[in-house]
Formats: sequence, structure tokens, C-alpha cells
Amino acid sequence: MERNTPDGTGPMHVPFGHIVANEKWRGSQLAQGMQGKIKLVFEDGLTPVDFYLSSRSCILYITEADLVAGNGYRKRLVRVRNSSKLQGIVVVEKTHTSEQYFPAVQKFTVLDLGMVLLPVASQTEASCLIIQLVEEQTKEPSKNPLLRKKRALISEPALLRTVQQIPGVGKVKAPLLLQRFPSIQQLSNASIQELEPVVGQSVAQHIHAFFTRSR
Repeated sequence: MERNTPDGTGPMHVPFGHIVANEKWRGSQLAQGMQGKIKLVFEDGLTPVDFYLSSRSCILYITEADLVAGNGYRKRLVRVRNSSKLQGIVVVEKTHTSEQYFPAVQKFTVLDLGMVLLPVASQTEASCLIIQLVEEQTKEPSKNPLLRKKRALISEPALLRTVQQIPGVGKVKAPLLLQRFPSIQQLSNASIQELEPVVGQSVAQHIHAFFTRSR
């Protein structure tokens, strides 16, 4: 698979329904959680990217160890953020050990860089979330509204927990949001006016601020 740029931030050819994974994840709990559910292709030299979901969409994964070790992860995020060719989604392990470092990475990722940040409790949960993201990227616009409704009502547990982490949402409003906006992409692109009927003005503003960087 050819890379278009030497710094690792160019588009990558990703076969339909596959994930191209950085070789360093081979044999990991995260990779094992995805195997059998989606096709993984491992590649060397993907730095700073961990997983390509499509040719222009990628995952930057920050482990508990990365957070505890300091701010080394920031350089990777900035490289992808500065690339006009890639849309990066940042997945962060928010555990008991790393919880104290989470506000700093959230501020840097969401407010300073304007990137989407999705917290997960473990690599197993992350594998479910990444599979969900790939399915959103690859599915064709549904021609069957019944299927689309069913998918909206039966939310992946990992996706539900992720939406619950957004300030002001919580366990009650998260399922309501996912019925109206069944994917992270749809939720992150929703306007305050679209969110208000579901969660009210105050929470709608919180959600919009969470996903939108100040220009």
C-alpha cells in the first residue's frame, strides 16, 4: 500500500470494510477484539496514525501508559491535525489510573486542536467502538428506513458509554440522542437547533461545544 506523503499523514488506500493497523498493535488486546469481526491489515511505518478506517479517516489511540508518561502524544495529534488530507479521531483510555490526566488531554484535543475525542475504559471497549466507526464509514446510505430505525434504537454499549461522557448528557439523555443521531458522525455534525428538541438548550450547547472547535 503506497503512502502519498513521507511524514505519515497522507491518504492511505484502505480496502472496503477493512482497517489498516499500525504493526505495533499486532497481537494486542485491541487488535484481538477486532479480529473475526472486521478484516485487519497490518502495516509498518504508519506513525503517527494507529488505525486507518478509510483513505482519509484515521484513529489516533492514546493508551493509559501514554497519558501517564507525559505529553509525548501531543506531537502525533498536531501532525495529523495540521494535515489537510486526514480527519483524525482521538481515542483515549480513561481508566482509574489515567483519569487525573484526562481533563488535560480533553482540553488539548477538543478545545486547542478541534478534534473529536472519544474516551474508552479499555482496549476491549475501544475495539467495539472502532468497529462501529468503520461500519458508519463504509455503509451505503440505507435504502430501508426500518433498518435505519432499528440500528438507531439498538445502540452499541461502547457507543452509548462514549456519548454518556459528553458534559451534561449522562445515562438518561444518551439513549435519546442516539435514537435521533445514531452515529458519532451525525451527533458531531448536529447543530444546536437540531439538538435542542432532544436535550434542551443548555445541554445542546454543551454537546455542540464538545465537538466544535472555536474558530
